[in-house]
Amino acid sequence: MIARIKTYLEFVKIEHTLFALPFAYSGALVAGYLDLRLAFLIFTAFTGLRTFAMAFNRIIDREIDALNPRTAKRHLPSGKIKLKDAYLIAFVGFAVYELSAFMINKTAFLLSPIPPIVAYVYPYLKRFTCLSHYVLGLNLALAPLGGWVAVRDSIDFSLEILAFSIAVIFWVAGFDMIYALQDIEFDRKLRLHSVGAHFGERFAKILSRTNHVAFFLFLLPVLKEAILALFSIAFLLFLEHYVVREKYDERRIQVAFFYINAVISATVLASVIFVFIQKL
Repeated sequence: MIARIKTYLEFVKIEHTLFALPFAYSGALVAGYLDLRLAFLIFTAFTGLRTFAMAFNRIIDREIDALNPRTAKRHLPSGKIKLKDAYLIAFVGFAVYELSAFMINKTAFLLSPIPPIVAYVYPYLKRFTCLSHYVLGLNLALAPLGGWVAVRDSIDFSLEILAFSIAVIFWVAGFDMIYALQDIEFDRKLRLHSVGAHFGERFAKILSRTNHVAFFLFLLPVLKEAILALFSIAFLLFLEHYVVREKYDERRIQVAFFYINAVISATVLASVIFVFIQKL
């Protein structure tokens, strides 16, 4: 049973929830409040949503993954997990998410269908457009907005939280363009759409850097009182692109995509906490 649970957690990449939660909590703090009950419900909501999103991403892409040497050993193509189990995991995640949204407040529950729809649509888009990078960013950009709604029970968003969410779109799109370079030849062969496959590696790297500059600029209204944090984030963004400046093998991508971005995410949350405390 323990081994099976571990396999399920690996299937949905549970550790990648680290990307979503800090931004959800940041949105709640920008809105001005966060207690233990709300923190727990945000945790269960976004863990459930992230589980649903990743499970359906793997389900939808299972045939493509089977053809790609890099992804052929994933759980569905390799048979480590049966398709019916993948659907069960997705629907359990969805149920946890919806129950959490219901317990948070009325507005959160009424708006709760939007993030799963965006998450479900995203995997199909790379079959049609390289704008899929930005739709992936939109998936995560809903996290700070969700944190705001959890606190305010309202969609009367401030310019500050909107800028924060737009920043997240650019951040995710930027590193997803780099991540997609691993499959640039495969994408061209199957006519899948990514910036690298369309316009080449050099353009993808330039556009990725441009996106991360935009991310930094849109962060300024939120973190203008945390100067040291802004310098730290700028350095981490520079480091991320330095790591993949010449090569983008799987090990370097893992460092840039997961480890450095996890630190950026945590740094943003720590900075928002600092600003929140300063305002008390």
